[in-house]
Amino acid sequence: MLTIGQTAPLLTLPCDGGGSWSLAAQRPSRVLVTFYAQDSTPTCTNQLMDFNALLPDLTAAGVVLIGISKDKVAAHDRFKAKMGIGFPLGSDQGGQVMEDWQAFGEKLFFGKRVQGVLRRTVLIDGAGKVAAIWTVDRVKGHAADVLAAVTQM
Repeated sequence: MLTIGQTAPLLTLPCDGGGSWSLAAQRPSRVLVTFYAQDSTPTCTNQLMDFNALLPDLTAAGVVLIGISKDKVAAHDRFKAKMGIGFPLGSDQGGQVMEDWQAFGEKLFFGKRVQGVLRRTVLIDGAGKVAAIWTVDRVKGHAADVLAAVTQM
């Protein structure tokens, strides 16, 4: 179980642009990890665009942002270019990071219980500990709620 105060699970992923992204390399910055299901879907696009709009405020608050989905790096490249996203998108094709971070599991999808990506956002402090966890039931307003909480921490 991912809990506040524990050391964040390891996180190193290939990301857009052909490089890789590592949580350990971000220290001592705070890191905001937001999980989403798929590039170019309406709700996921809204989620990422809301965070993108607040990126200057998150950066000013000393927070590094990364979005993670199971999409391939090439899909991330196309999506970022099309939407003008200014933060890295990590590729967790095998789903291990999502499992480690409890962002994959049972959920309701059109009234049916299915296994899938759980929309979740996690804040990691500068020492690599979990500082906050948001399970996203509704995308609208989520990024603003996260920014408000982060600026108070």
